Amino acid sequence: MAAEGNQLLFDAVIYLGAAVVAVPLAKRLGLGSVLGYLLAGVAIGPWGLQIVTNPETILHFAEFGVVLLLFLIGLELNPKRLWEMRKPILGLGGSQVLITTIILTAIGIAFELSWQAALVAGMALSLSSTAIVLQTMAEKNIMSTPAGSSGFSILLFQDIAVIPMLAIIPLLGITATTDSDKPGWLHALTAFSVIAAVILIGRYLTRPVLRIIAKTKSREIFTAFSLFMVIGIALAMQAVELSMALGSFLAGVLLAESEYRHQLESDIEPFKGLLLGLFFIAVGMSVDFGLLLTNPMIIISLCLGLVIIKMAVLYILARKFGIPSTQYPMFAFILSQGGEFAFVLFGVATSFSAIPQNVADILIVVVALSMLTTPLLMIINDRFIETRFAKPKKTLDEKIEPQENPVVIAGFGRFGQIVARLLHANKIGTTIIEHNPDHIEHVRRFGFKVFYGEVSRLDLLHAAGLEHAKIFILATDDREAGLTTIKLIKEHFPHVKIFARAWDLIHVYQLKDLEIDDFQRETFDSALRLGTNTLVALGFEKHRAHRAAQQYRAYDLALIDKLYQVHQDQDQVVTITQEGHEEIERLLSEDEALLEGNKHEERNWS
Repeated sequence: MAAEGNQLLFDAVIYLGAAVVAVPLAKRLGLGSVLGYLLAGVAIGPWGLQIVTNPETILHFAEFGVVLLLFLIGLELNPKRLWEMRKPILGLGGSQVLITTIILTAIGIAFELSWQAALVAGMALSLSSTAIVLQTMAEKNIMSTPAGSSGFSILLFQDIAVIPMLAIIPLLGITATTDSDKPGWLHALTAFSVIAAVILIGRYLTRPVLRIIAKTKSREIFTAFSLFMVIGIALAMQAVELSMALGSFLAGVLLAESEYRHQLESDIEPFKGLLLGLFFIAVGMSVDFGLLLTNPMIIISLCLGLVIIKMAVLYILARKFGIPSTQYPMFAFILSQGGEFAFVLFGVATSFSAIPQNVADILIVVVALSMLTTPLLMIINDRFIETRFAKPKKTLDEKIEPQENPVVIAGFGRFGQIVARLLHANKIGTTIIEHNPDHIEHVRRFGFKVFYGEVSRLDLLHAAGLEHAKIFILATDDREAGLTTIKLIKEHFPHVKIFARAWDLIHVYQLKDLEIDDFQRETFDSALRLGTNTLVALGFEKHRAHRAAQQYRAYDLALIDKLYQVHQDQDQVVTITQEGHEEIERLLSEDEALLEGNKHEERNWS
């Protein structure tokens, strides 16, 4: 037992040490953290320094990084938003999987594979790596771009498509070498029962349990239950041969509207990052360079062919589904690799003799190598393609001389535009930071100085002139990047006042925690003005409707301060909110009675 414990600690030191050395070096060379992890795995694996000789064991454990990643993504997508995304998920995602599968299956048959083996290979190779794509998009902060959101839709469809793929494979096999003797209908019924159980537990049981645990005010128990819930659901899905990541994604979606969403995110985020890094290291270790050295031309040709075919399909779909032309290359590059679920599908397929073992071994190496190509393709895109063809980035990419305008605005969307135009109309010098290339030319037409890039980068804040600015206005769509930016400004530019757009009460609390100078909820004033006009349309006198709106505004601001003091205690929040509603009704009734009394006195005097 002691020997096993020592071995575990030794392995942990090796993995962490490799990551600590390789990732900063890769990022310094501009290669990105994903390629750094992959190279670290190659270095310590069986074909490198041979420090670790059995990567399969760590690969299975590290897959939980992908599981946690999908859970966090699910937390960002409530069912309503997921329904709104049904067209790109089914249309774009379905087209990508179907077309790529057909092409690759036809190629497999042409190379004299049986149609069953060719279909298994086509289905498995049509999938992309959820872990690599999402990690790369997060690093480059492109999730909110058309290419990023479309890429996410494809990944989501692929994760769902794994279920029917796993169901089809046993039907393609000759014999089953597994111990399972369940008929197909019973296996399908079991799988759907587990999915239904996940939905029911996520919707009706998890919130009450989280509420009970939250009342203990024990942060470590909340974290423990969060991990227990995600890993438990993943294992339940794995037990019926379904995608663990899909199960965790469903759980996240069902908790997306929960009041505990942000706490769950903050608790699981550190584990997700660490396990994802471990997953990439394990993939790097699992590349069988012995097989590569035995059949170098075949494997390299298959890898390049796979990447080129997937890029061609993605490029065509990007044109058809309206993705901006400047983002075609990025969209095609970022999804062109094989995916981690291919390992699962090949494993199941060989157990049912649906594909020969020697073919599966070669294709597994091809998938692993294709994962190595993505960071390299993104470097080519960033350094050569975007700089040449993406005009907004080329003309405005941080090559402007440092500014000395008193106001810097991050984000030129619907909110930031109004603020910027008001300041510009009053001859206030304003600098804009915008990360969406499609907005850049639009910004230039108004005569603003604009910087292309991510607002959370310290070097960009320096270039935009924060050391000379008086006020920084945060109007971006990315909440997490915005909160990171506020912390950077507080640390490096403490003299700058920070004003921010707030999305909702949760965001308000986060901004108050950071002690910014001012915030405005983006819809509050317009909603209040519309409500005032509604009162007038219903027969209220204008001054009376305006007075009622001002009273409600004062009440609401006071209520926010009260709720902020107890916003971690949901029972208190509900109680104070209910009391507040009763209080405003009472105040408005008293004010109405006072107005009526004044009118009566005026009539008597007259």
